[in-house]
This record gives sequence, structure tokens and C-alpha cells, in this order.
Amino acid sequence: MKATQALHNLGQSIWLDNITRDLLDSGTLQRYIDELSVSGLTSNPTIFDHAIAHSKSYDGEIHRLVDSGHSGEALFFELAIQDLTRAADLFAPIHDRTAGVDGFVSLEVSPLLAYDTTATVAAAKALHRKANRRNLFIKIPGTKEGAPAIEEAIFSGVPVNVTLLFTRDHYVAAADAYMRGLERRVAAGLRPDVCSVASLFVSRWDKSTMDKVPERDRDRLGIAIGQQTYAAYRATLASDRWQRLANCGARAQRLLFASTGTKDPKASDVLYVGALAAPNTVDTMPEETLFAFGNHGQLNGVIPADGGDCEQVIAEFGNVGIDVAKLGVDLQTEGAKSFDDSWQDLLKAIETKSKALK
Repeated sequence: MKATQALHNLGQSIWLDNITRDLLDSGTLQRYIDELSVSGLTSNPTIFDHAIAHSKSYDGEIHRLVDSGHSGEALFFELAIQDLTRAADLFAPIHDRTAGVDGFVSLEVSPLLAYDTTATVAAAKALHRKANRRNLFIKIPGTKEGAPAIEEAIFSGVPVNVTLLFTRDHYVAAADAYMRGLERRVAAGLRPDVCSVASLFVSRWDKSTMDKVPERDRDRLGIAIGQQTYAAYRATLASDRWQRLANCGARAQRLLFASTGTKDPKASDVLYVGALAAPNTVDTMPEETLFAFGNHGQLNGVIPADGGDCEQVIAEFGNVGIDVAKLGVDLQTEGAKSFDDSWQDLLKAIETKSKALK
């Protein structure tokens, strides 16, 4: 049995952290579903920027959209929704088979709306309505400013992938926003079965500390943060507050481990996947990590419900001079800026191609 199948059997969903038109046209994504147990995918501005800038597969459609008056963000969302609805249809049998738990794809709202709750919610609703797929998440950053938009989108019935979470506290705030949205639905007499995932970014912790700590501590912090957040996730699901919502028909907001490609060339290329295996969670992987885990990955048990020794590991980083709390804040700020930069690069790539094709 392939390690990817074993991970799937354990109860952790494997999602691909990539989407391109070539993956769809060539049948490669369907092969990943059939052979590597892939049951969903995520996208972001960086992924689409690379796909559009480095492929001719979009040229004909860009030409048509430019001729019909599209440009900038409007043109991008037309392209993205075309790709993601095709992917959503490939995952629809999984979505149906799992009663709506799995088989999702994700589309991000414009990062330019990050500080405007009303505009973010309006965009989330419009994008979800335009895509017209039950198994499409709208990605909203789990920043302080994003929390009201997450709550409002959930209340409005829009499935949300809460992105850019880096710490346990970020996750707890995202879970709180999700539950507030569901509680408002219950109070309004609406069904509370609006799905969500909370995406915790893992590898950037180790990338930012690997040259600042003793050799023995390299590549340990990201896993410890993942374990600590998983313990908070399990505590949330066991809470009276969540149990009341579950009794009304609510679905768990699954914890998703993102950024699980190894950044350290000295470390295992499947470092995070094996260490962060746990049922009722998701791991979204870049293609090279997916191939590596399918080829030589191993499962070494699951994350302990209490997080195991994560608190001791995190404390050890404090002892060698890493301010973990401050680093978590910085990583989220840097992540948001990185997505903003990628968004601008994406719009420039579309503009460049539009002019060339015109």
C-alpha cells in the first residue's frame, strides 16, 4: 500500500497545493485522485501567477476575455473560476461520497480587500455564487481584520478556508469566528452545516529559524507549533460550545496543515507529512512533496491529542533566544505581504499577456 493511501485510511485528507490548466487538460489531476489519494486542492495568487505567466494554455482564453472587455482582477477571476470549477467537478464524487466533508477546492478573495470587511464578504458571496459549486471554499485571511469577514461569510452560508494562520492563537481566533457565524445561523433558524477549514502554515517557522538555533533544534519548531495547534483543535471539538453546535447539525471546521513542503535541504523531503498525521484533518502538499510521500513516506503514528512534547520543544526555542510569540505575529504579517506582492505580480502578468495577445 502506498503511504498516501495509508494516510488517507488514517483519516487525513490529502489536498494538492497547486492548480494549472495543464494539470486539468492532461488528465494529471485525475491521475493524482486515482493513484495518490488526492481528495481536494488549494490555490493562491502565487500558484496562479506561475501558472499563467509560464504557460501558453491560458493565451486563447485571455485573448477572448480581453476582446470581451475584461481586464485586471475581473479577467483573473474568470480564468481562476474556469479552472477551479473543472477541478471541483473532478472532486464532486468524493464530496458526495463523504457527505460534504471532503472534495473541496479553494479560491482566494483579492488581498486588496484585506482591511474592508464589507467588501470582503461581498466579494466572497459573489465569487461563490459565480462558481456555483458546493465544494468550493473562499479563502479569507485569518488576520485580526479578517475575523469579522469570516464570521459574516459563514453566517451568509459561504464555505470558508481561513488562511494565513501561524499560531495556536490564530487558530483559536479563526475557530471562534467560525462558531460565531454558525451560532448566528442557529439563532436565525438557518441550517448550521456551512463547512470550513482552518489553514495553519508550518514550514515557514523552520525556514525563519534554521540559521538562528543550534543544529539539534533545526526543523523542530514548525512541527511543535502544528502539534500545539492540533491540541487546541481537539479541545475545541470537545468543548460544550462546539457540542451544542454539533447537536444542531454543524460540521467541524477541520484543521488543515499548509506549507508542508520541506524548506531545509538537509531535512527529509517528507518531514512534516509524517510528523503531522492525524484523523479528521487535512494536509495540503505541493506536487514534489506528494510524489515523495507516495514514493517513500512512512507513517509513525498520529499526533497525540494533547500535543505530545510540543510545549517543551517550544520552550526550548525560547531558551535559545527565539521569541516565538513575536515570530508568529511577524510570520503572519510577512505572509500577508507576500500574498499582496504575488497578487500584484499576478495582475502584471495578466496585463503583460493581455497586451501581447491583443
